[in-house]
Amino acid sequence: MKAALYLGLISGTSADGIDVALASFSPRPKLIAGLTYPYPARLREAILRIAQSDGQVSLDELGALDVLIGRSFADAAMELLQREGVKPGRVRALGSHGQTIRHRPLQSGAPYTLQIGDANIIAEQTGITTVADFRRRDVAAGGHGAPLAPVFHAAMLGRSTKPRVVLNMGGIANITILSGKANAPIRGFDTGPASCLLDAWTERHLDQPYDAGGVFAASGRVDPTLLARLLDEPYFTTPPPKSTGREVFHLTWLQSRLKGLVLAPKDVQATLLALTVESIAAAIRAHAPGTREVYACGGGVHNPVLMAALNAALAPAPVVSVASVGIDPDYVEAMTFAWLALQRLEDRAIRDVPSVTGASGARVLGGIYSAR
Repeated sequence: MKAALYLGLISGTSADGIDVALASFSPRPKLIAGLTYPYPARLREAILRIAQSDGQVSLDELGALDVLIGRSFADAAMELLQREGVKPGRVRALGSHGQTIRHRPLQSGAPYTLQIGDANIIAEQTGITTVADFRRRDVAAGGHGAPLAPVFHAAMLGRSTKPRVVLNMGGIANITILSGKANAPIRGFDTGPASCLLDAWTERHLDQPYDAGGVFAASGRVDPTLLARLLDEPYFTTPPPKSTGREVFHLTWLQSRLKGLVLAPKDVQATLLALTVESIAAAIRAHAPGTREVYACGGGVHNPVLMAALNAALAPAPVVSVASVGIDPDYVEAMTFAWLALQRLEDRAIRDVPSVTGASGARVLGGIYSAR
């Protein structure tokens, strides 16, 4: 009997495209194929404008964006299936994280998290049962709704007896702490920015979507005054559970810390890279001091300057890509939502989520949009 197939889709904080993973989970998680599908330029501009704004957006604009993102997610899924010669009927379910527009789990009185990309459209256009809206039930139960990747990190890399950390570096960085002890709870949280500020600053000054190879950052020098101002952000010393996003770490936030400083753009970029490194390293030292291994995934693994700086900061624990253990670093998050779709179809509460998000208990996550 052929193993059931699942699709997972996510566009992260960087909004640089939709990651699609075709996976199976019997007997163990396996990536069959992956694809990164770029957003149309105007759609990405609209997403970033809303995500980095003060929250003022018309209902018409938000409604249209919900539809357009849903269509793009459906197109991304179909492109991967067509490329791989897999008929939609072979896929049991599609898990869609959607696009985060705002994340306010600690807002007084009415905490919320908002991911858009209409799952009705995805189910309609693909003909595949779609599972979406994974985060809001956790928020309703008092949790942050994020990060959710740690539960899947544990499924992939939790079998070692060595204390290890899984470091995911997308727009925002998050860590999963795996103690190596049997039945110990999983811990994990967002540490702060990974590439969101690096990408935004590069786009502003080089008109490029990201700092390829870390060359821009490597050409500059870290400014200690700016770095101290950046690290003074209260989020970094807030105890977990915690999560964050572009609503905190954006160019306006950076500009407020640059006030009164005259720095070359390349020096700001070098300092932003140092911020990513220092905030990650401080989180690991404080909350996982016995870490023997750090396995990295997400787009940050392709930045050799960032990886070298992390290795220097966390020595003697090596920081290596999950590719070293046969896992594609670019599609771990997308696989997470394929795996969560499977859990939802089986009506399973995610046991390890509360120790990560702070929810009052395990919950069944996600809503089902039938292909029928």
